[in-house]
Amino acid sequence: MAQFDTIRTRAGAQAAAIDEGLRAHMSKVYGTMSVGMLLTFLAAWAVGNNAAMMEVLFTGFTRYIVMFAPLIMVFAFGAVINRLSAAAAQLFFYAFAALMGVSISYIFVVFTDMSIAQVFFATAAAFGGLSLWGYTTKKDISGWGSFLIMGVIGLIVASIVNIFLGSGVVSMAISAIGVLIFAGLTAYDTQNIKNTYIAHAAHGDSEWLGKSAIMGALNLYLNFINMFMMLLNLLGSRE
Repeated sequence: MAQFDTIRTRAGAQAAAIDEGLRAHMSKVYGTMSVGMLLTFLAAWAVGNNAAMMEVLFTGFTRYIVMFAPLIMVFAFGAVINRLSAAAAQLFFYAFAALMGVSISYIFVVFTDMSIAQVFFATAAAFGGLSLWGYTTKKDISGWGSFLIMGVIGLIVASIVNIFLGSGVVSMAISAIGVLIFAGLTAYDTQNIKNTYIAHAAHGDSEWLGKSAIMGALNLYLNFINMFMMLLNLLGSRE
């Protein structure tokens, strides 16, 4: 009986340690994401309100470089993260977030400041609710992953094609479908971050867990930015 009590006590202590570690892990994920968001919007505001920089960056072929540079950087990040330290991976993420800000800086020319603020807070509220649901739900939504990733690939292809078509109707359709896809990814990624930590916490690999938190922050960051941009396209008031 005493041996059983000892085993139960140890199991309880281990569960409590994992729970405490999970809270710290999620705090790092959301904290890293928040800093990235701040860098993005500071960069977007600074460039978007500088007419000379806007003319240089969004004229001619340069605009395609600015447009696709963040996408290339995301793929590069996925390829090299295993070779980076957690600190280097975090710096890489912050550099990417700043570059993303430059890439979306045109919103301060196209849309009114008020509508940008309104859509941002609406996105933040929706994102918070979806992420909370993904974290707390007992339902296993891991099966959503492949379907949602296929949807993202379809959105990327459609968006590239529409660059040359310039169709407003297609753009609105992409935005409407995209909001749903990235809403689903927000819940899915949150649950996946949580489950990944729980599965690996016992290994005690702090370096791996640190990089895992940054990858989680990147995934949630991308979901937020994409939802924001698509909602802005649907609901934003133009200058």
